[in-house]
Amino acid sequence: MAKNITLAIDEDLLDKARVLAAMRRTSVNEMVREYLEAEVGMAGTDAHKTDWQAFFDRVDAQATAERRAAPEGLPSRDELYEEVLRERGLL
Repeated sequence: MAKNITLAIDEDLLDKARVLAAMRRTSVNEMVREYLEAEVGMAGTDAHKTDWQAFFDRVDAQATAERRAAPEGLPSRDELYEEVLRERGLL
């Protein structure tokens, strides 16, 4: 169910919004509704990112340095980087 709200908007701003709405073949009401939907959607996205970041923080906190280390025999990041530079003739 849609609810009505009352907004206080500067007269000049409202006139410009009406012209813009007419150019877009919509209404000021629809433009405000779309704006709010986008803002609320962004808040949901930010909350979702925060949930994932908290998850990764917990995983990192549980991982020991030993568990984070690459398995024995694999090249280090620096070794891989140097190999790429050598292949490109930059070393």
